[in-house]
Amino acid sequence: MSVVNQDEKAVVSAEQQSAGVKPKISDILAGERSSVIEQLSPFLPTDLIGGSLPHVPGAEDESVWNAAAQACGSEKVHYTYTIDEGRVWYLACPSSSLASNPDSWCPLAAALPGESEHWDKETVYLYEQEGIASALRWDPETMRMQVYLGASRTILPRVQSMDANFVTINPKVADIKSWRSRSLHTEKLSRAMVRVLFFSGLAVNAIAVLILLLSLISMGFVQTDLDGVKDQTDKAALELMENAAGVMQSDTIKHMVRVQQLLDTLAPFNGYLVRYEVAGKRTEWDAIVPVSVSEQAKRETAFPEVTSSGGVRLIVPKASMEEDDENVRLMGRK
Repeated sequence: MSVVNQDEKAVVSAEQQSAGVKPKISDILAGERSSVIEQLSPFLPTDLIGGSLPHVPGAEDESVWNAAAQACGSEKVHYTYTIDEGRVWYLACPSSSLASNPDSWCPLAAALPGESEHWDKETVYLYEQEGIASALRWDPETMRMQVYLGASRTILPRVQSMDANFVTINPKVADIKSWRSRSLHTEKLSRAMVRVLFFSGLAVNAIAVLILLLSLISMGFVQTDLDGVKDQTDKAALELMENAAGVMQSDTIKHMVRVQQLLDTLAPFNGYLVRYEVAGKRTEWDAIVPVSVSEQAKRETAFPEVTSSGGVRLIVPKASMEEDDENVRLMGRK
């Protein structure tokens, strides 16, 4: 039997404290980052158990909690574990065992495979506190992990009788391996979810208010633009109506009145209208009148042409409406 001095293994001095516990994402989301105690105190529970399970990737926490709950007879358990060589090695205890030491950790967990104080499975790891001693060893034949716990006067002689190397765990230089609690973790996640939803709701409301303000501001600019567009539209509509009125306007009535006027003028001296032609804004017409019509009227209003019936055909050239009015007036003179 040989004893390995822990001070020979430690790289740091015995007075140097181990690395503290860092806040997790759940602590940050729940707003409990400041309440996380980085330096946990070492404590050895009186109801400590340990064991190993096959490693199922992604189900480590569930399998360890299930095994610890069955072994302790309660769902409220604290546990810690490591993964090594395809197996999950864990230590656990009922949550009630930590009633007087809530912010603590078990130094024996630092000897689990893969942790800072673990050498090999042929070594026995010891820890003693306040008259209570514990030992962690692996059976040489079955390689099952065994946990010994009891009074120092009974446990130490029994362990020292074994033919193995011994390592005494120093909690001051060992890396802290904190406990896990599924119920506490679930409650913490619930608080984190409520907090995230609360701040998410505030953010969504702030964004909605910002969008509303931007909409109101943009509506003010749009209203100003619409006023200008409305003025332009009204002006264009008015011009369109004026153009349409001009297009719809017709001189038909004027020409009908003029034809009637010509007929009334020719009727007293037995004249009659033979042709009335409109070309744009100018008119041209022919009339047959007797020879007795005033020579001055014939000369001033038309180019006379004697017909076979003895009458005179007046050919009035194209003229505007105003000019044609004068022609009609002169032709009426006898």
